[in-house]
Amino acid sequence: MSEVPDESAVAPFKRRSFLASAALAAGAPAAVAGPAQAAALPEGGPLAAPALGSVARLLAVPENGRGVAWLRSALQVAVGLELATIPPYLCGWWSVKDHGSEVARMLRRIVGDEMYHLSIVCNLLVGVGGRPRIKAAAPVFPGPLPGGVRAGVTVYLSGLTKASVRDVMMAIEAPEEPLTRNAQSSPTVGEFYAEMLNAFKVVRPELSVRGQLSAHVGGDDLRPIENLDHVEHAIEIIREQGEGTASSPAESFEDDHPAHYYAFGEIYHGRELRETEHGWRYVGPPVPFPDVRPMAPVPAGGWPNPPAHVRGLLFRFDANYSTVLDVLDAAWSGGGERAMKAAVHAMHGLEYPAVELMETAIPYAPGHTYGPQFRALPRPQRVR
Repeated sequence: MSEVPDESAVAPFKRRSFLASAALAAGAPAAVAGPAQAAALPEGGPLAAPALGSVARLLAVPENGRGVAWLRSALQVAVGLELATIPPYLCGWWSVKDHGSEVARMLRRIVGDEMYHLSIVCNLLVGVGGRPRIKAAAPVFPGPLPGGVRAGVTVYLSGLTKASVRDVMMAIEAPEEPLTRNAQSSPTVGEFYAEMLNAFKVVRPELSVRGQLSAHVGGDDLRPIENLDHVEHAIEIIREQGEGTASSPAESFEDDHPAHYYAFGEIYHGRELRETEHGWRYVGPPVPFPDVRPMAPVPAGGWPNPPAHVRGLLFRFDANYSTVLDVLDAAWSGGGERAMKAAVHAMHGLEYPAVELMETAIPYAPGHTYGPQFRALPRPQRVR
């Protein structure tokens, strides 16, 4: 049994090639989701450009030039990064028919963690005098991760498949040096956060709690970030829940669950991860792959010429998704906990139209169904 996904899925990135590819990401087309998917679905429009800044440009700034303005820019990119993970993970979770299954519970937990990470980043940004632009950071799928992070990865929306777990979920969360193989260190989302933490330690900015939120998000309690110790604690939570520590995948920060990368690995390999005399291996008890709704990958440009009832479901979903983003923007712009609760309420309304789409067959792709596109719609203008 293979211990890791195919090399092409999460191939290690050397620092120099990472910076070069990230710098070119704004003009480079993203990779195709896969030959089978490309054959099943028609071609669409162009892929999305990286949102709101470039990690390569930020990391190229010398450490002594990384002040508060640098932190604000980096944190806004982090808003986009965290937001970009939620739609593909939600599609995977919603596609699982039995929400009581082990895999469904794992996916639900990870979605909650990502929402918590997004909230942490927003509190950090407010703490240094910025204002999160959540809706502006919403990516278009399929496309690259915001800021040019992991420029070889194309994030697409589909039902849960072994390919989507390997090529999207594990590729996003891949640590600098996975414990399940020997690999050279490579820049990752986690490294980007490490650079931000180092900048916080150097700059030591005064943190304001005004406008930061307190709320229960996912399975965690969000609290205002008041000092450098809080900053370090918050960033370590994000890094270790996603990619784990350098010593153990079970050591996700203050958590008894494996980090996201290794949890996705258990789904992919169909076995729990265990430490053996030869290192960490997926040789534990079985993790059965669940029965899923066969949502096809959303093509570039969206679903072509969908039937009227599908157009209605797509619009209903996108309108509700847009409301969630608008209200989250409002929450960190003075709306406070009341707006946050309204966003959570609106979020619960996303699942029904998503599942309806996932149960509607695509006429030109036998055996596949539609699914949500996660498109952020313009906010309606009030008529004066």
